[in-house]
Amino acid sequence: MAAKFMQMALTPAVQAAQDRYFGRHFVMADAPERDALTEEELSFIATRDSFYMATNNADGWPYIQHRGGPAGFLKVLGPNLLGFADFKGNRQLLSTGNVEGDDRVALFLMDYPGRERLKILGHARVLDAREHPELADQLSPTPELRHRIERLFLVHAVSYDWNCPQYITPRYTEAEIEQRIAPLKARLAELEAQVAARAG
Repeated sequence: MAAKFMQMALTPAVQAAQDRYFGRHFVMADAPERDALTEEELSFIATRDSFYMATNNADGWPYIQHRGGPAGFLKVLGPNLLGFADFKGNRQLLSTGNVEGDDRVALFLMDYPGRERLKILGHARVLDAREHPELADQLSPTPELRHRIERLFLVHAVSYDWNCPQYITPRYTEAEIEQRIAPLKARLAELEAQVAARAG
C-alpha cells in the first residue's frame, strides 16, 4: 500500500475497527503530497478495457458506475493524470453531477485472468467535449467513436493500492477465451483431417 493511500484510508474509525478485530491498528507514516504512479501502474492502466468509478452525491451517498471500452480507453495523459471520454448514454449524468459537488473519486481496475486489482484515489473534473475538441480527439478510443463523445473526465491521481489476488475469481473476455482455446481448435482440426484422410 502506497504511503499516501495509507494516510488517506486509515481514518480514526478504521483504526478503531482494526483495534477491535485485530487488537492493533496500522500506524500512518509520513506521506508525500501524492504517490507517483510507477511504470507498473501505468502499464496496467493502459491495458484495461473496463473499470469502476465511485463518486459521492450531495447527500453523502456513494455511487459506483462501470466504464468500459476498447483496451486503453482510460488514457495516461501525464505522470499522475488520467483521462477518458464520456459517451452519450442514459442521460442520468449521476457521476458528472456528483463530481461537480465533490471531486473525490475512486477508480477500481480489475484484471480477472491475472487476478490483480488496482485502486486509485484522486480528484476528477468534467469538461464539455465541445469546448475541448483537441482533448476529445486525444481521448477518443477509436476514430469511429469520436462523434459520440459528450464529456471528458480528467482524474488527478493522488494515491493507489494493489490488492492481493486471494478472492479474485478469474473471468475471461471472448477474445481471451479465443486465445486460450486456439491451440485446442488447431489440434482438433488436425485430428479431424487425419480421420478424414484415413476414411478416404
